[in-house]
Amino acid sequence: MSILKAPEDKKGGGDSDSDSDDSSRDLRSVLVTSVLNLEPLDEDLFRGRHYWVPTTQRLFGGQIVGQALVAAAKSVSEDVNVHSLHCYFVRAGDPKVPVLYQVERTRTGASFSVRSVKAVQHGKPIFIFQASFQKVQPSPVQHQFSMPTVPPPEELLDHEALIGPYLRDPNLQEKYRVGLNRITAQEVPIEIKIVSPLTLGQLQRMEPKQMFWVRVRGYIGEGDIKMHCCVAAYISDYAFLGTALLPHQWKYKVHFMASLDHSMWFHAPFRADQWMLYEFESHWAGGSRGLVHGRLWRQDGVLAASCAQEGVIRVKPRVSNSKL
Repeated sequence: MSILKAPEDKKGGGDSDSDSDDSSRDLRSVLVTSVLNLEPLDEDLFRGRHYWVPTTQRLFGGQIVGQALVAAAKSVSEDVNVHSLHCYFVRAGDPKVPVLYQVERTRTGASFSVRSVKAVQHGKPIFIFQASFQKVQPSPVQHQFSMPTVPPPEELLDHEALIGPYLRDPNLQEKYRVGLNRITAQEVPIEIKIVSPLTLGQLQRMEPKQMFWVRVRGYIGEGDIKMHCCVAAYISDYAFLGTALLPHQWKYKVHFMASLDHSMWFHAPFRADQWMLYEFESHWAGGSRGLVHGRLWRQDGVLAASCAQEGVIRVKPRVSNSKL
């Protein structure tokens, strides 16, 4: 089932959907039908609701990007797929009210089509978005960088396993215990396995780089590439901007951090319900801003997508050298 079409009644059996793992909660019950399944209000006008709200109490940027891409994809033909998107976050999203998505069919060409989307709350735009779609066009001109050599996800611990030893430490300060418990309690609809978990001795030597394996919880299936691209757009904003803060976090704490703009380029077909390596690096930070680039690799080494984001980063000096 595609998120770009009306949901179907799955009762009475089925084919590949029978492989879904009920214990992990079928993804369609969490991400596709809840977050990325928009309510049509009129032609090219949709309403989106919320599922997961970060501790900042602002809407998760990946949700807005993913929903906007769903809205844009509903207005193009089935024989084209998104190859790039570019967007600006212009106001903080209010998690207490739905978001309206207004689609403009900017151009429909023989090979490429462009769609513009404006996300609105309280009568004002909170987000502006453009996506370009292309018909499949094979080319002999091909190259890509090599995927980093890292341990496979099966050999790495998930968030709960990494945090567990800290929570069991009787000497852990209460303020850290509260924060870690808050992290484990969040019902984020994606799974993450960090490639090189941070240790206390690395705090003052961190580079602005990080990598983790990521996939959505549950099962999507083959589907169409539009569905997986919309899910990847949701995933793409998770833990992105914080990469720029890694070399400085031992000295400063975040006072305010928010995305300003976000771009993605899609290179090869992939499945968002299978492990992908998400690689981040920040080449520059300054002027209360940070710039981060990301690459999403399929487990077979194919570069699936590239991302870039700039955001506001305002910090305050840490007044204590306390450590976990």
